[in-house]
Amino acid sequence: MAKYESKSLRNLAVVGHGGTGKTSLCESFLYVSGKTDRLGRVDEGASSLDYEPEEQKRHISISAAISFFEWEKHKINIIDTPGDSNFAYDTKCCLQNVDSALIVIDAVGGVEFQTEKVWEYADEFKLPRAVYINRMDRERADYSKTLEGIRNKLGKKATSLFIPLGAEDSFRGVIDLVNMKACIFTSADGKYKTEEIPAENREEAAKLRESMVEDVAESDEGLMEKYLDKGELTLDELKSGIKKGMASGSLILVSCGSAVKNIGIAPLMDMIANYFPSPVDRGPVTGKKPGKDDIEKRELTEAAPFSAMVFKTIADPYAGKLTLFRVYSGTISSDSNFYNSSRKITERVGSIFFLEGKTQKPAESLVPGDIAAVAKLKETTTGDTICNDKAPIVYEKVVPSPAIMSFAVEPKTRGDEDKIFSSIHRLMEEDPTLQFHRDDQTREMILSGMGQVHIEVTVEKMKRKFGVDVNLKTPKVPYKETIKGKTNVQGRYKKQSGGRGQFGDCWLDIEPLPRSGGFEFLDKIVGGVIPQQYRPAVEKGIVEAMAEGVLAGYPVVDIRVSLVDGSYHTVDSSEMAFKIAGSMGFKKGILACQPTILEPIVNIEIEIPEEYMGDVIGDLNSRRGRVSGMDTKGSIQIIKGQVPLAEILKYASDLTSMTSGRGTYTYRHSHYEEVPSYIAEKIIAESKKEDA
Repeated sequence: MAKYESKSLRNLAVVGHGGTGKTSLCESFLYVSGKTDRLGRVDEGASSLDYEPEEQKRHISISAAISFFEWEKHKINIIDTPGDSNFAYDTKCCLQNVDSALIVIDAVGGVEFQTEKVWEYADEFKLPRAVYINRMDRERADYSKTLEGIRNKLGKKATSLFIPLGAEDSFRGVIDLVNMKACIFTSADGKYKTEEIPAENREEAAKLRESMVEDVAESDEGLMEKYLDKGELTLDELKSGIKKGMASGSLILVSCGSAVKNIGIAPLMDMIANYFPSPVDRGPVTGKKPGKDDIEKRELTEAAPFSAMVFKTIADPYAGKLTLFRVYSGTISSDSNFYNSSRKITERVGSIFFLEGKTQKPAESLVPGDIAAVAKLKETTTGDTICNDKAPIVYEKVVPSPAIMSFAVEPKTRGDEDKIFSSIHRLMEEDPTLQFHRDDQTREMILSGMGQVHIEVTVEKMKRKFGVDVNLKTPKVPYKETIKGKTNVQGRYKKQSGGRGQFGDCWLDIEPLPRSGGFEFLDKIVGGVIPQQYRPAVEKGIVEAMAEGVLAGYPVVDIRVSLVDGSYHTVDSSEMAFKIAGSMGFKKGILACQPTILEPIVNIEIEIPEEYMGDVIGDLNSRRGRVSGMDTKGSIQIIKGQVPLAEILKYASDLTSMTSGRGTYTYRHSHYEEVPSYIAEKIIAESKKEDA
């Protein structure tokens, strides 16, 4: 492979809603360019990019895959990204590290929810973008309707460079509006012949070309003056204007075709090579000095100090950790060192290679814009900046969204707990949206992620990569117990069985504290009715009894216990006797203080299109939720409220079905509240059933 300069590189992420044909399009790129000798098919599990068993089983992309092809003296790096919202973090990290986005939209489905989300991500990173309207060969495919949807839903003026020639069964090619030629596809290998535009399409093509020329002229002041003066632009001016307009973001270029039939692919690849920006076109990048707010700028040249960003980590049980990064400035070669400015460490680079799906191609050195990988780095992980230690810089990284769904994980094989911890932590290096901890109260191992599919895929990877098989269960809700009344109670323990006995006697005042008050123990003993050395034992007995509660076995909180009186025996009293007496008194007293159960309440924010507002608010009310406010973000409505945690343990799948996959939400713990009596009865009954 020839060595390419930065100006001849094109880095693009192929993004869009799930099921629009993104992977099929990438496979078509590789096949039509001659990179592969057969067309990889997703539906047959024969894709070179969806190579993980979990992807082949579900026929969806779960993890971003990288490859490249050569076309018209350009090297084009493509990142095939997941379209499922469960894996949106991976997509967002990839978008941060490319120079343009190619958004794939189904000609039948039009602009769908995840299309809008990736468009927002592209806006966030100020990415130039183009749209490929796929599956023009399908029944009910409608180019004009899809184009109108782009303009209405995404709020952008989309500019057609190619329009379809025919549709559905009669779809046979595209009309190139720049050169005003028809590209007729006659074979399955993606090759085409150019002809004059058929008579029946000329009027529409001329009208759309005029609209395109106006869009291009409007994107550049100089071209606008020329267009107003002469009423037209030369071909060179038009092409130059398209390239500038794409780079500035003022033009959204639109093409169309059928990825599985390789129709419209070669013209699209021409469009990428000719009009998509190179790394150099994107201009300098900015970061910060490590530990400071001072802005640092890097020119995208080989002469600048080396800097790059890690945007993906792959955990491989055999090859070790695989670290994927994009070079922003300077150069790096195999068998060298770099400084990780995010972690303030130096690491050794072994072999560097370019990725072609799951295969690796050695690379001796890299230039700005190159996307490559290195194996077996010890500490560097996703989001880290790597650079020259003499000119350190830190680039801002994508922050993972909070997890929204949790499952309790238990090993199928006894004794595999340690294996679960080690394997999940390996997978967390690969996927920072995963969270894992042991709940101190319920003693369960809790795995949290972005949805049920996300958790299920993680569990499948654990089994395949690390040989750990687990069961998933709905996690226990960490209820707590408290009291509403107060009492004075005696705790007395006396045991005589020949020889030295056991004796402890204490009087306790028990009363509630305000919510979140925790636990207070007050020693109010006057004189020596209980010697000083025995009083801490009373508190210890109470604390141990609090851990198990009295109603349903949940920890007791928000109480004050005062040790006010008691008696002791000079021979038979001991710390153990007073510990037992304290525990007995507490358990007896709690039952006299109107014990009740508390449940965790969370703050929730739900983002949905307006048409689902009524259904979602009604459903939230049925879950004992309270709406506290509403907000608007573009065309999306944001519902803010509070809801018991117990009511949303499986909310992700319920919201998906309610909103046709267009709703998202986040939540975080707020406080504890008393459980309604009818629910408390169920919780207590369930606890007794488990104990039995």
